[in-house]
Amino acid sequence: MHPAPSIIVFTTFSGLGFGLMAMLGLGAGKGEGWIAATFCALALGLAGAGLLASLFHLGQPSRFLKAFSQWRSSWLSREALLAVATLLVFGAYAALWSLAGLRLAALGLLAAALAVATVFATSMIYAQMKSVPRWRSPLTPAIFLFASLSGGALLAGETRPATVLLAALGVLQLADWFRGDGRFAAAGSTMATATGLGALGRLRLLEPPNTGPNYLLREMVHVVGRRHSRRLRPIGFTAAVVLPIALLAPGAAGHLTVGLAVLAHVAGILVLRWLFFAEAEHVVGLYYGKR
Repeated sequence: MHPAPSIIVFTTFSGLGFGLMAMLGLGAGKGEGWIAATFCALALGLAGAGLLASLFHLGQPSRFLKAFSQWRSSWLSREALLAVATLLVFGAYAALWSLAGLRLAALGLLAAALAVATVFATSMIYAQMKSVPRWRSPLTPAIFLFASLSGGALLAGETRPATVLLAALGVLQLADWFRGDGRFAAAGSTMATATGLGALGRLRLLEPPNTGPNYLLREMVHVVGRRHSRRLRPIGFTAAVVLPIALLAPGAAGHLTVGLAVLAHVAGILVLRWLFFAEAEHVVGLYYGKR
């Protein structure tokens, strides 16, 4: 599928912001006053920037309020409602911590739970899509959650939890690539099943349905991205997982190395999130003789 820049920025930075909210709500981050305010502002800023970027992915950004109306059936609506609830609850938690030096454990736990639920809802937008077999897996929400929490732990300066979460993220990502590469074929979707003409014998595409590019080809079929994926996978994996773990090694972690680990992780997640979309094979490509 087409990896739109707005959706990559949204899923990456909102995930980091909500991950940091979850870690702060659970008690990570030491200090009061301006230190606490900096942590909280960073979390709210990242989440807010990510959510703002998501508006550019809407066909009609001016109608964004409609995204809240279908919460009974739409994970996108659930994500929107959970995001607003998280921002409100964490905003109250942040104000009490920054201004009064008061960290209410119950309020923090609620903010953390809502932040995790928001990231889960984001991941389920993709994981519930039958038309993209690569995404339809429990590994999709697991990767989103561990990417969010590991980034949040890094930003909070919690090096030991960050190392464990990064290692888990690495295992999940490798497992997803191992299983995901064969998931489209395993789903059994072919040109014959897509057209319903399999009973006539072996099918081949005589001519494409369109003489030029169209919306489906632009948005749902992105063959170029998959062609470069074998090169980008080790780059993204090394930057997102391997380098941060190496920089957080006992005895090596300091303010500078933690900062470098954060930068490497964010850069790596951007690459991995681009691959997440670019490698996704949508069944609509079968009508065009593509995957």
